[in-house]
Amino acid sequence: MDIRFTESRPSTIGVEWELALVDRSTGDLAPRAPAVIAAVQERLGDPDRVTEELLTNTVEVVTGVHDTVGAATAELSHVVGEVADAAEALDTQVMCSGTHPFAVWDQQEITPDSEHYTELIDRTRWWGRQMLIWGVHVHVGIDSRDKALPVLGHLLSYVPHVQAFTASSPFWAGTDTGYASNRALMFQQLPTGGLPPQLGAWANFEEVVGDLTHTGVIDGVADLKWDIRPSPRWGTLENRVSDGISTVQEVGAVTALIQCLVTEASDRLDAGETLQPMQPWFVRENKWRAARYGMEAEIITNVAGDERLVTDEVHDLVQRLDPIADRLGCQEELHHLDTVIEHGASYQRQLVVAQEHGGDLREVVRHLVAELRDSL
Repeated sequence: MDIRFTESRPSTIGVEWELALVDRSTGDLAPRAPAVIAAVQERLGDPDRVTEELLTNTVEVVTGVHDTVGAATAELSHVVGEVADAAEALDTQVMCSGTHPFAVWDQQEITPDSEHYTELIDRTRWWGRQMLIWGVHVHVGIDSRDKALPVLGHLLSYVPHVQAFTASSPFWAGTDTGYASNRALMFQQLPTGGLPPQLGAWANFEEVVGDLTHTGVIDGVADLKWDIRPSPRWGTLENRVSDGISTVQEVGAVTALIQCLVTEASDRLDAGETLQPMQPWFVRENKWRAARYGMEAEIITNVAGDERLVTDEVHDLVQRLDPIADRLGCQEELHHLDTVIEHGASYQRQLVVAQEHGGDLREVVRHLVAELRDSL
């Protein structure tokens, strides 16, 4: 199978941010996305910036292509502000986390008149209906398809870093799961969800897609739900590891990290280096550790099996990437990762709020709504 890769300007970025709509009075999820989306599209005059998702309680905000993280987050702030205003008119508020603290999956409405979503649920049934989850996807431009798979393999070593710092789903249907990111383990139940295979060259990717298409697993590349995947149509690598991120500043920090990591790997390939991927069993273990323990995870850092606390690893990683961030104009956003270390990731903040209010998860929803609003 021949899959054309649209080469992009290197290090350009685009962000997709999934947002949950909640009822102002109850804090429960509200199936009002169709009305909110229609109102925002009319205000913006652009149907591409706000789109539907699997469930009618979800709005996805999509940026255009940007050179800098600051430009991308500025657009996000503007569009999310429009979403929040449109939602307010419907007694609805906007929040973002990997899961809703207490909503129940079987009470949610699937987006109607969508053949894609209908087929997804028909095939995946109980597990597909359980996908009451939100995430953030970051695209970074690649200037050659021959770089796409080596860079992807390299990025797998940094899955736990992104997973831990964006972990925001400690609760599921009113239960404290004991996981920092319950979403990470839920999402990989889909047929092509979870970690991608380690593929050395573009021809290997074409072979995998050909096999999966021939056997009916997927209809095309877009059906691959891998945590990191090539996006041939846009000429990008798409990082889908992140839980739903609660503030614009944290979206910016994670976007800067991913942009810098991709750029660093691309630079090394240009210099003639070979990128050595970590063993798949280490990558898989790291993802689980980050999902379970979040910011307290001891992760495997190299092929030799050395281990280190993820927060220490990220602090040093920020220093290492600082020259690249300077070149890309995202130093401020990248260094916000140190602020996350200081103040805690979203899952930690949610757990504190729940504890302070005697386990009342409605207060966690109010906290998430306020965090997002105050970050715009």
